[in-house]
Amino acid sequence: MLPLMSDTPPRSARPINRRILSLWFPRLAAERVLRAAPALAETPLAVVGETGNLREIVSLNRAASARGLRRGQALTEAVTLCPDLLTRPHEPQRDAQALAALRRWAGRFSPWVAEEGAEALLIDLTGCAHLFGGEEALFAQVHQDCADLGLTVRAGIADTAGAAWALARYAGGGGVAQTHGGDAIDQEARATRSRAEKRRHWTRGGAAPEAQGKPGRVARISPPGGVRQSLSPLPIAALRVPPDITAGLARLGLRRIGDLWGMPRAGLARRFGRELVRRLDQALGVEPEPISPAGAPLHFAMRLPLPEPIGLEADILAGLDRLLPPLCEKLRARGRGARRLRLEMLRAEGGTETVEVGLARPADRPDSLRPLFELKLGGVEAGFGFDVLRLVATVTEPLHATEHKGGWAVAAEARAGRSAAQAFDDLIARIGARVGLERITREHPTDSHIPEKTSATQAAAYSAPAADWPETTRPRPLTLFRPEPVTAPDDPTPPLRFRWRGRVFETRAAHGPERIAPEWWLDDPNWRTGVRDYWRVVTTEGHRLWLFYAHGGAASGGWFAQGDFG
Repeated sequence: MLPLMSDTPPRSARPINRRILSLWFPRLAAERVLRAAPALAETPLAVVGETGNLREIVSLNRAASARGLRRGQALTEAVTLCPDLLTRPHEPQRDAQALAALRRWAGRFSPWVAEEGAEALLIDLTGCAHLFGGEEALFAQVHQDCADLGLTVRAGIADTAGAAWALARYAGGGGVAQTHGGDAIDQEARATRSRAEKRRHWTRGGAAPEAQGKPGRVARISPPGGVRQSLSPLPIAALRVPPDITAGLARLGLRRIGDLWGMPRAGLARRFGRELVRRLDQALGVEPEPISPAGAPLHFAMRLPLPEPIGLEADILAGLDRLLPPLCEKLRARGRGARRLRLEMLRAEGGTETVEVGLARPADRPDSLRPLFELKLGGVEAGFGFDVLRLVATVTEPLHATEHKGGWAVAAEARAGRSAAQAFDDLIARIGARVGLERITREHPTDSHIPEKTSATQAAAYSAPAADWPETTRPRPLTLFRPEPVTAPDDPTPPLRFRWRGRVFETRAAHGPERIAPEWWLDDPNWRTGVRDYWRVVTTEGHRLWLFYAHGGAASGGWFAQGDFG
């Protein structure tokens, strides 16, 4: 007799539905400022950024929003509406650090956390929600933690990242209901049309108004397999499509995502582009949208606590000799070399003394790093002594391993010693330890025939030497300066007498002309005088000048001096 077979697949073969949590912090920049100054919580506060010459609002606190201000609004208009508005400059770097800290906090809910833009996180909750008592309990915990941190959060949970993103930003009600604020907009009575008028910006693609009440009711949780039903009442802007697509669909009477379910996909793609169809597929899970969590940052640091405070330079160098070898071992293990290092010396009475050095090429050997610190320890103020030393490689770069050779090649390299390039890089590092690496520069040739654009200045520590300079048959002056007017007859022929810098010169010889035309594809203010004829002029006193005659264009021409041959 054959054994009975069950229709239920084994547990390991059952498909696992992905569950994605989207967290949006719409007031992150403003609330980061409020965390440092809690007394300003009731004061209208705006974080202001600059877009070209326009200063506009980047983030607002609740008090400012209650006064009718909005993100993207010009600062002049905002001050007119709210004269007592308090402003702070936008600091994207500090906001990014705050979001990175929130990403580490979100790691308590799932190890799969990714940053999305400048103020949002995506978390893959698959197989993790039961550890917190289910999705509802996890949802409440997220809002409680953010409330304790003083942050406003809007969240959404769905089977796909696109659906979770949409629910976090556009689902203004609570629970899993498909209505907004408790009643369906399509079935409102006449008495509720005033509320519908206020929500009209939402139906046309604007952000959903914030719900009042408990933090857990700010966003929505879509049941497993219910993405289509949860997205149907949301505006089309929730699909993350450009505003012009949203406006084009609205002109056809298509304002909600549910209006697109019955539309032919070929027609949508032909009229509005492939982007609309792709976003639909991503929201429904037809097209995969993986979440890539940020990797752990590379961190190279060593710490040396001391039993007794030290203050002598020799003692600090002895401690540095204890820190450098293990730090270099960590660098070599990851195939990295240090470009900048910082030695932090913590005083026994409080405070920190810092010494920072830079290198012209990445290094992972203590003998290359120790001399640079030795040059800068002379100005250290020890106070009552240092009880902790900490060495950090703040900037590292990949360092390729050296190929090992044998036989005669090793002997030849030993006789030759270090290469000229290595010796020059060490020299740059030593000089940079005294005056700063950014002050040591080198010139690189550029592809331009304009005299003042034939070379570009670059930092020597972060640029390779130029392979070769292009050969030119025309001599160039040793000193090149901005064109200075010369008093001479308005004639292309070199003048016999001219006045420059308050002195009168007589021409003994002139060589030229060399005609140089401006770059027609650029509007350079210095070249609005049109085509130039350059002459090498030798005066009776022995001066060798580089003069040119400008034929005139958008500005009047004439004679100018631009260089001196020495």
